[in-house]
Parts: sequence; C-alpha cells; structure tokens
Amino acid sequence: MPAWVNDGYQEYAKRMPPECALKLVEIPAEKRTKNSDIKKILYTEGQKILDAIPKGEPFIALDINGRKWDTVQFAEELKQWKTCGHNIHLVIGGPEGLSPECIEKASRRWSLSPLTFPHPLVRIILAEQLYRAWSLLTHRPYHR
Repeated sequence: MPAWVNDGYQEYAKRMPPECALKLVEIPAEKRTKNSDIKKILYTEGQKILDAIPKGEPFIALDINGRKWDTVQFAEELKQWKTCGHNIHLVIGGPEGLSPECIEKASRRWSLSPLTFPHPLVRIILAEQLYRAWSLLTHRPYHR
C-alpha cells in the first residue's frame, strides 16, 4: 500500500483506546493477469480470509448489498460489539470484492456506501468511522 494509506489508517488506529484497539491483518491479493480466472482467484482469496479468522469468531463482510448504517446507528452497533465478549472481524475484499463463501459465512454484511471507493481508501474510511463511532459513544467532541 502507498504510504498515505498506511499513514491514514494509523492516524485513526492510534486514537483508539486499548479496549477498542484496531488490528490490521492484510492478506495479499492474488496475482491478476488479463487471462486470470477471477472466480478461482476470489475462491482462493476467500479461503485465505476465512482461514485468518479464528474459529467461532464472528465477522462482518463489507459488501455493497449489506446493511447501511448512519453514524449513530453504527455507534450503536459498535456498542453491541464491545459487549459480545469476543473480537469482531471486519472483512474487506479484494478488487472484485469478497468470495460468495465469505459473504455466506459472514455474521452480517455492511455497506459503507452505494459508491465504489478505491480499495486502499476503504481501510482508512473504516478506521475513521470506528473512531467516530467510539468518540460518539464516549462523548468526545470529534463527532460534531
């Protein structure tokens, strides 16, 4: 990833308190060529994602067809996640999205927007929204 992506993500990740810490696990995208079998690539990437999530822990798939939350609704979701007793994994797919297996096995699906964002930008948006939701729940002035 370009430095600006890592810098943007880290800016919000470092603001999070220990009880709501962000941990980025990056699974490299499979190599793509003009003749690549995209279904096979999606399947392979999906298996790597599923293998990276500890067994029995829920995950939320970022998916354009997922649920749409405004900031206050998302803060309420974060509040629920904090009380569930285990880690919550937010899964961002590769350039073509997530495999059908990942979508099917997800505990929930969340759509950040009906817009299509550049793939690297999504991790920054996600980190910022988590920080915004946390600041709203803890009555910090960030969310105005």
